[in-house]
Amino acid sequence: MTLTFDDFQPGHFGTYGPRHITREEIIAFAAEYDPQPMHLDEAAADASLLKGLAGSGWHMCSLMMRMIFDGFLHDTASMGSPGVNEMRWLAPFRPGDDLMLDVEVLEARPSQSRPSTGIVTFKCSTRNAAGRAVAEMIVPIIIGRAAVTAS
Repeated sequence: MTLTFDDFQPGHFGTYGPRHITREEIIAFAAEYDPQPMHLDEAAADASLLKGLAGSGWHMCSLMMRMIFDGFLHDTASMGSPGVNEMRWLAPFRPGDDLMLDVEVLEARPSQSRPSTGIVTFKCSTRNAAGRAVAEMIVPIIIGRAAVTAS
């Protein structure tokens, strides 16, 4: 079953995960995309503001996107997104963390310019197993309406 615009009502939508984080993936992502010392080397990370090896914020964005896709977006009449309204990195994520993603629908409004679609704005919050929030993202996604998807 494909979720359409009409399936998204304001309020809690779902919780997804856990996604286990390894030291190796933190270092591999950082080596490729964000080679700052606090993401690559334990000694440098210990001396940094992060006080230990931590994943890149850009790695967190990628993890959140994957969790959103695996959680519900793959079964949604998604037509993409006009961008991210807000992205906040609240606390470091570390090797060994098990991350969960909480998704809330903030707003669902029909598109004025494209009546066959609507824009659903999601607040996605990632937390570790201790319940500490590590990141928040607010993102609008363009989603097809049921009448269009059925044809």
